[in-house]
Amino acid sequence: MTGEGAARVLVLRALGLGDLLTAVPALRALRRALPGHRLVLAAPQSLEEAVRTTEAADVLLPTGGAGREVPDEVPWPWPEPPRLALDLHGNGPASRDLLARLAPGRLCAYADASGPSWRADEHERARWCRLLTWYGIPADPDDLLLPRPGAASPAPGAVVVHPGADAGARRWPADRFASVARELSDRGAEVVVTHGAQEEALAHGVAERAGLPRGAVLGGPEGLPFGTLAALVAEARAVVVGDTGLAHLASALAAPSVVLFGPVSPAVWGPPPHARHRPLWRPGPSDGTAPGDPHGPLPDPRLLRLAPHEVVEAVEALPRPRPVHSPGPAS
Repeated sequence: MTGEGAARVLVLRALGLGDLLTAVPALRALRRALPGHRLVLAAPQSLEEAVRTTEAADVLLPTGGAGREVPDEVPWPWPEPPRLALDLHGNGPASRDLLARLAPGRLCAYADASGPSWRADEHERARWCRLLTWYGIPADPDDLLLPRPGAASPAPGAVVVHPGADAGARRWPADRFASVARELSDRGAEVVVTHGAQEEALAHGVAERAGLPRGAVLGGPEGLPFGTLAALVAEARAVVVGDTGLAHLASALAAPSVVLFGPVSPAVWGPPPHARHRPLWRPGPSDGTAPGDPHGPLPDPRLLRLAPHEVVEAVEALPRPRPVHSPGPAS
């Protein structure tokens, strides 16, 4: 890391875990291009451990808005403005103007007149790498893998079932997750259930319906600490999850995954094209890449077209993960 006296670069990405992980390739490119600068990431305080573990920034500047809205302010505490400010929050004037108020030496944003055109059907990782490349900072959207965690997994080799999601539109019904968990358990797999904040009751409900012991639900009311969660995912037989942050963690750690999509196509938010990842999506004949509202309250109709037996078959078809002997880079 650079010293306190170095010029600072500010990146706005005040969103969730999946948003952070899909921005890692762009953040890495920024680090390579500006090695003498301190990279300040404006993001929620809840991502502190994830930011530290992924080495996504030198400094986390706690910043957040209601839901996924643009924050009211970025609490910039230094007397000098950012040398560079980068809007990775969205493509509208609200986030661009929020950064512009800090009077950075340079502002890079899709919504800026100097920036490229926004593409609604572009994958999230590619979107931000293209923005940087436009401004002369080469970035590779495939540079997403994280080193394997140093912590021990609480359930090495288990199938990780994660029934939660930030919005109901991306949340497959709990009884279907339970059916998958029960069937995989009956077939001899160890199955554990994870959850995020305010999802503990959901996770225990899935485990109970699946006939799993209470100890199969891992974590307290807020879920597992990020380091433990990463270790669990890195050594999982498979991760079964909707379109949410844990799916992106599985991609980043090269963990086999089956990811269930509804309102938005995996072409925009899905895992990289690799045999270890199975995105499941059942669009209609005229559906584009984002036919539904990803933040809606009810499960998307495309998500409801997925049946438990399809998910079980997808898990069984995944390649076996390589043995883990010691921490090291994912491959």
